[in-house]
Amino acid sequence: MLWPSTLLGAGAGFAIASIPGALLGALLGQALDRRLALQSWAHLRERMRGRAALRDDELLFVLLGRLAKNDGRVVEQHIQQARAEMHRMGMSEPAQRRAIAAFNRGKDGGDNLRGHLRRLAPQPHTAEALLRACWRMAWANGKPSRGERELIVWWGKWLGWSPARVDSLASGHEAPRKPLANNSNDYQAALKLLGVQADADPAQVKRAYRRLLSRHHPDKVAGSGASQLQVRDATDRTQDLHNAYKVIKARRGF
Repeated sequence: MLWPSTLLGAGAGFAIASIPGALLGALLGQALDRRLALQSWAHLRERMRGRAALRDDELLFVLLGRLAKNDGRVVEQHIQQARAEMHRMGMSEPAQRRAIAAFNRGKDGGDNLRGHLRRLAPQPHTAEALLRACWRMAWANGKPSRGERELIVWWGKWLGWSPARVDSLASGHEAPRKPLANNSNDYQAALKLLGVQADADPAQVKRAYRRLLSRHHPDKVAGSGASQLQVRDATDRTQDLHNAYKVIKARRGF
């Protein structure tokens, strides 16, 4: 196919005018794809706006903004959840301004997020922190919609996570965080969190608890150069493990 510049000349205007609009659009689209190596028209908009690579904290709020607008309307609960994430991360005023801009950018939906997320695939702690924050936003308005779930699972795929693994992170956000109580539902949730069966002996439960505690302890995560978001997430995860172990010990009497 000829690039449109080769049509310049005395009959160029007539030649272009004689091409039906739909066909001309398709021809120009193919030319743009080849010349600019574009993946989509959204990618073209991103390139034309000159958008640079996102920082990790900016990427988080772009994702949150995209989720909040996914069902067509951002509600107060979404705004409150975004503020809560800023508080969790201990953001300074300039950082909060960047986060607000990123959240609004996410609502606009013009970013091609695949490349940004694939860049983080080799960083499991960062990937998990992002996905957990996304689930918190999805639960902010009561219950995640089908579209929100599909979006988070798709982002997880770009981060190298299986759908089942992504979905497993949702269970901890179904209600406001609180210590587990010693009832049947919380006992089952505690077993699931530690990854043990109801008939596991005390030694097995203790080993599972200590293994997970070692993996998610905030001191260990911080020592690996993690961000504030990752450390905060590890702190919450550690508290969940403590609560789960207490519930199992109380229920089983050891």
